[in-house]
Amino acid sequence: MVVSLGELRALLADGVPPGRGDEDSVRRQWWAALATVQADLLGAAPPQPGVWLAAPLPALYEPSLLEWLDGWVWTPVEVGNLMPSGLPLLPGLAPPQGTAPRGTAGRPGGFRRLSLREDDGTDPLLVLITPVLQVALALDGPPQARRLVVRFEASILSAALELLDRRLAQDDPAAGLGLRRRLLLLGPLSNAPDPGSRFWPLLAQRLASMAPSVTLQPLVHGEKRTEGTDAVSSELALLEALTHEVRTPLATIRTLIRSLLRRTDLPAVVRQRLEQIDGECSEQIDRFGLIFLAAELQRQPGSGQPLSESELARTDLSRLLHQLEPLWQRQLERRDLKLVLEITPDLPPVMSDPSRLETMLGGLMDRFSRSLPSGSEVRLRLLPAGSRLKLQLSSDDPESREADGLAAAVPTPVGPVLSWNPETGSLQLSRQATQRLFHRLGGRLTERGGSNLTVFFPAAERSG
Repeated sequence: MVVSLGELRALLADGVPPGRGDEDSVRRQWWAALATVQADLLGAAPPQPGVWLAAPLPALYEPSLLEWLDGWVWTPVEVGNLMPSGLPLLPGLAPPQGTAPRGTAGRPGGFRRLSLREDDGTDPLLVLITPVLQVALALDGPPQARRLVVRFEASILSAALELLDRRLAQDDPAAGLGLRRRLLLLGPLSNAPDPGSRFWPLLAQRLASMAPSVTLQPLVHGEKRTEGTDAVSSELALLEALTHEVRTPLATIRTLIRSLLRRTDLPAVVRQRLEQIDGECSEQIDRFGLIFLAAELQRQPGSGQPLSESELARTDLSRLLHQLEPLWQRQLERRDLKLVLEITPDLPPVMSDPSRLETMLGGLMDRFSRSLPSGSEVRLRLLPAGSRLKLQLSSDDPESREADGLAAAVPTPVGPVLSWNPETGSLQLSRQATQRLFHRLGGRLTERGGSNLTVFFPAAERSG
């Protein structure tokens, strides 16, 4: 008899009170639960070997954990069907058939992709087993009665592993053997006497501080849509999945690079190259994080509205720009560009979301500078403009560029949030998506051609 992942969710939900949440609320709970498990329960302990099994996307994302864990992930067929022809496979997304996970024959790490079946459902689930923590998480329930299920009991987890072992034996006998081998190597398992007493307060703290937009909607939706709307939703779902898949291996590479940089015996040229790789990884992680956020806002009606006054905070934009200047100098030098920073002294703070603003400014600098020819100068100015502060990015006069045959090419839209720059051969956030993101943070973006970007931020009232 075929084992479905729906049976696993039913097993985990047995005895759990009915839910009362909607989709958005349980998705926030899911992401907060993942962060609690990875950062709070496991992150504070030394690295531990272990196994994890998830659906419909990889649930774990902390590089320091992924390096030590073996995983198996059931993903929707839609992810493969929506892949554009000719797009290279991303790490972990679709390993060749017959390839065993890296850790099954030695050191842990990596995961194997398997395909969801029609009766599996698409609600997320995760079973994580390490010597110091064993936990299963899942979302479950009908619309408007959704719930987050978290189980630590040994009897429930043992039954869940038995179901997963049977499913792996049906999907891929070699993978099932790999799971049993890894569990044997882990030896005796022991949870803390009452792990829930630690987990639930930590989860509540994370939910209290989490921005409302940090959610990931299902890849397959049950509600009725028009054909065009459904196609856009599927495209955005794929984009969210791909950005997650790109950031995870990049974060792992960056972690390994930084561990090497702690060594004192590296030749100067090796250290220089590693620092360059670290910078490129950080730049792309932030870039794909913005793409994820832009896709998320596009998929949630009304989420592109500005944050409320209670969600915005006084932010010293002048200080933030000075802090980012050395990083931007290094990034631009790699493209043979020069940065000139001009900030009017004694400016008031602005009202924005400081936790997201730094990443947004980095994305703006990347978007603006990618199409500039080698040797260009990027001038960043911050100055007062009535009741606002004006942040302006400018470069060489576009007329002089055209005289030299260097007129900027017009980016081509690719879906609802991306555009293709034929001049650089790279994907970037579209103008509309960038405007929406800054609007969310209290700013207003205007763009003139490819040589001038301006963002207006509301100035905060001076204290005292």
